[in-house]
Amino acid sequence: MSKTNVEKKKKKAEKRKKLKQCVAQKGEMESETEPKKKKHSLPATEEEEELTAEERRKLERKLKKERKKKEKQLMREAGISIKKVEPKKQSGSELALAYLTSWSENPDEWKFQKTRQTWLLLHMYDKEKVPDKYFTILLDYLQGLQGNARDLTVQKAEAFMKKFDDSNAEDPNLLDKCERIRQVLQLLS
Repeated sequence: MSKTNVEKKKKKAEKRKKLKQCVAQKGEMESETEPKKKKHSLPATEEEEELTAEERRKLERKLKKERKKKEKQLMREAGISIKKVEPKKQSGSELALAYLTSWSENPDEWKFQKTRQTWLLLHMYDKEKVPDKYFTILLDYLQGLQGNARDLTVQKAEAFMKKFDDSNAEDPNLLDKCERIRQVLQLLS
């Protein structure tokens, strides 16, 4: 490299250093007087004016990152925990029942979702997961069931009935399950 290029780089580096020190001092003064929450525009100094817009942006990002790091360190030292609150995710059952409700109440806005249908078909005989209120809606939904999903549902229901007939159990949960299976078979057969 030529000497002029080396000299230019050294001058730029010195300017950046001065600017960084200047901005850091201003940032310290601001953080001491009030907590920094809003983005303040700092008045441009001579050093800032000589930097390109790209360099200025990079420098501001670095300084912002350093400020945040210092704030976190101060919070840790003060004993204040910083926890991000994540919104509670809906469970599979809640999503599936909402899907079913959407199908019955807003057919224009309803959109088919394979995972929701699969969940409903797997758990439709369980009274705890699909309450009676939703089961009546599910029966209406099953009328429109087509193709392989319909065939598999019938096969599984018949297999459950055979299993239930062989066991001759008096368990109330099994009786409820059996009643639901009969309703599905009558509907789909």
